Amino acid sequence: MKARVIAFYLPQYHPIPENDEWWGPGFTEWVNVVKAKPLFRGHYQPRIPADLGFYDLRLPEIRQQQADLAMEAGVEGFCYYHYWFGNGKQLLERPFNEVLASGKPDLPFCLCWANHDWTNKTWQKGFSLKADSTIMKMHYDFEDHKKHFFSLLPAFKDKRYITVDGMPLFGIWAPKDVPEVSRFIQLWRQLAVENGLPGIHFCGYTTNATGRSVKGGKLSLWATDEAAEHYQAVLDLGFDAVISTGLSRGQSMCKGKIRMLAYYLAKHTFLPAHNRTDYEKVMNNYYVEEDGWENVYPTLMPQWDRTPRAGVRTNPLTNATPEKFQRSIEHVLKLIEKKQAQHKILFLKSWNEWGEGNYVEPDQKFGHQYLKAIHDAIFQ
Repeated sequence: MKARVIAFYLPQYHPIPENDEWWGPGFTEWVNVVKAKPLFRGHYQPRIPADLGFYDLRLPEIRQQQADLAMEAGVEGFCYYHYWFGNGKQLLERPFNEVLASGKPDLPFCLCWANHDWTNKTWQKGFSLKADSTIMKMHYDFEDHKKHFFSLLPAFKDKRYITVDGMPLFGIWAPKDVPEVSRFIQLWRQLAVENGLPGIHFCGYTTNATGRSVKGGKLSLWATDEAAEHYQAVLDLGFDAVISTGLSRGQSMCKGKIRMLAYYLAKHTFLPAHNRTDYEKVMNNYYVEEDGWENVYPTLMPQWDRTPRAGVRTNPLTNATPEKFQRSIEHVLKLIEKKQAQHKILFLKSWNEWGEGNYVEPDQKFGHQYLKAIHDAIFQ
């Protein structure tokens, strides 16, 4: 195997009281998926699941089927999004908790702390049963960090937990949003050692380009050549590694500054905003040389289309196919081929983000072809 593919996994597809209250009884993102409509000629919407159907993640049979598909494709394991808001409050925790408690499926896993507020636009754009803007807000303090660690200690000690250099891998979605994040990392490392673990392998998620950059005294609308600075900024906070994404860079390289400015303005006004870009052209500009650093773990992006969530105010990638996805995997494999085996990690973004058109689970159009693309790229 040429890489360790770890798939981001959204544990959203089951009703919870908070979603019932804000969007109506029984809401899951399947509601968004089925109501999506094509916005232009040839636009692939709605996207309808095949083998697994409109599943409910409370069912262990579904979780096992997902694991079977992942193993067949050569995916090492799932990285579950973990929603801890502080003061012991979690959301969408049931699927992972049941995986942990039951010991099934026997598929490796790790966690990524999705440390962002939930608003009434988290799952749907412009619609809510309530007028308030915040569903759940992040709360940080060091006593709570201790509670957080001990809540996850059983997971870290599970034989299925994915490790790097012997340490449990833990991702943080917004690394710079955690106040005094370096102290937080030190605290967890200390607690890990005190509780029989060799440490924690911390990974911070970041883009390799930014919408605003000041360089040489000049403001740049979209800086596409500063990946090293973005990556090093995360590492300097105390993280062991970076999870990198190049979507913004790829889109800006294809669109140019004028179209990027038009898209930015449209997002913040009432102007039409869908600003599509060709998938293959974006992926040709998605990865950077710095993704070959030993402590950078690039992401794989099979497809991207947030119109189920955002309607016209989004930036879909068009003309995505499994064949083009496989070529993008083969490209990044060359970037990481000289790394140590433990560090040849590629995060698949994502396994099942249907509301973002960002998934590899079988659908009615492509069947198992996206899964086959992963298998063929990493084993051939």
